[in-house]
Amino acid sequence: MVGTNQQAAARPRIVGRYALFDEIAAGGMATIHLGRLVGPVGFSRTVAIKTLHPQFAKDPEFVEMFLEEARLASRIQHPNVISTVDVATAEGEVFLVMEYVAGESLAKVVRSALKRGEPMPIDVAVSILAGMLHGLHATHEAKNEQLEAMHIVHRDVSPQNVLVGLDGVARIFDFGVAKAAAMRSQSTSDGQMKGKLSYMSPEQLNSREVDRRTDVFAAGVVAWECLAGRRLFAGSDPGEVLAKVLTLDIPAPIDVLSSIPRVLSNTVMKALERSPEQRWQTARDFAIELERNVVLAAPHVVGDWVAKHAGEALADRRRRVEAVERASVDLGHVGPNASAAAVAELGGVPSSRSFAPAAPEPLEPATAGSATSRSSSLTVSSSAAAGSNTTLRQIVFALLVGACAALAGGVWYWRQHVDEDFDGATTPASLPAPTPEVAPPPAREPLRGGTPARDNVIPPPVLEIDSLPETRDGTDAGATTGRGVARGSRPGNRVRVPARAAVTARAREVVPAAATDPVGSNPECSPPWYIDAKGIQRLKPKCL
Repeated sequence: MVGTNQQAAARPRIVGRYALFDEIAAGGMATIHLGRLVGPVGFSRTVAIKTLHPQFAKDPEFVEMFLEEARLASRIQHPNVISTVDVATAEGEVFLVMEYVAGESLAKVVRSALKRGEPMPIDVAVSILAGMLHGLHATHEAKNEQLEAMHIVHRDVSPQNVLVGLDGVARIFDFGVAKAAAMRSQSTSDGQMKGKLSYMSPEQLNSREVDRRTDVFAAGVVAWECLAGRRLFAGSDPGEVLAKVLTLDIPAPIDVLSSIPRVLSNTVMKALERSPEQRWQTARDFAIELERNVVLAAPHVVGDWVAKHAGEALADRRRRVEAVERASVDLGHVGPNASAAAVAELGGVPSSRSFAPAAPEPLEPATAGSATSRSSSLTVSSSAAAGSNTTLRQIVFALLVGACAALAGGVWYWRQHVDEDFDGATTPASLPAPTPEVAPPPAREPLRGGTPARDNVIPPPVLEIDSLPETRDGTDAGATTGRGVARGSRPGNRVRVPARAAVTARAREVVPAAATDPVGSNPECSPPWYIDAKGIQRLKPKCL
């Protein structure tokens, strides 16, 4: 079986970026195939791909119905609804791409359990039914892009259209005959009965207006059959089935199987009322009532029940999925070593890694030329990407070089324009000497009369001050009082003292008259100091 499955999966049909493998299920209008989504950088995913039967694929009405199913399903996002993820076209055909779920339809699982003489456990049945109803409610509440209610009615709720996964989750699917309110008046086949007669509501059979309560009636039929373990409206021909739906006195589930709780039986019977006004008005109300009165089975319990009664079919499907995955890898469709031709043929985008040197043969001879041309374009794209990376590296290198050059220039400027003096302080050579501080620096050499010489200080301007009268002990009055009077250039006995002393009217020290002799007798001693090359004030030796 494994070899056969792998051989069948070895040559898939390529539809856009999907590889279409052998079928896994078939219905009245369409067939479901295993598929493989091939994406860039080795991404891949197993999907289910739905296609119309050949006799319907060329009929515009069926094609439009098929597309309408995709549009409606795309607006429903719920864990209890199988989502439609994409629509692909090839050679005039339309393909609906849906998520793949490892599970089996409720109809097949229940049939398998009944063949073994094992009725469906009540907690498992209620858990599945509640999930189905929540999915239906999400369908009824779906909105379009303008956030307007679409009023979708599934119109084909049946055990065949409920998938129970190994994860224990029930999912509603197959919106092939579903119809939104906007499409009802445009259909050319409103007079035709769509769906399965055994699960149709009386108003649907009478061609009256249908709404979400029609799906509630169908869900009630499914619930009755799961609990009772047999068909509700069975008949040898459509006429007999139709008559039973319209006129049969429906027995309560508890009358068929006494182990069914009465509250659960009554809940199901309310969904089967022939008058829509007397039923549960929403699928959510129906689900909540079921959950309120019965303890639901855990998801793993439901999954184990599915595995027990559909184990062989699921094991065979699992082997087929594994064969599909191996075949897609062996053919180079996915993975980091996929050939450029294979990726291009699948419509994917190559990864940045290198492709294998030897490309496999094209999947279809008719597409060999296109695969070669696409391979060339992929090579050009790869070269362009490599060139882009090289340009980025060059820009980064240029920025680093510029930063290093700027740093070197700053060091050179510092060395050329900044000098250091004896005490380690730096002073730019082009700037003037520093401004002297107000406080006098420490004395370096005493002058006659006790006046200290001051280094590093530019002497303040001096004023000529008349000497004060001498006191009896021969000292200057200024020495006694510590005061002096600034008189500008008046004649008399003058001394040169800092203007600061005159301004503050307080002489810090009195200079004897003899101290003015070097200044007054030698013109070179006016002033008696000089500034050396480093901007330091020095006393002239000859003026001491």
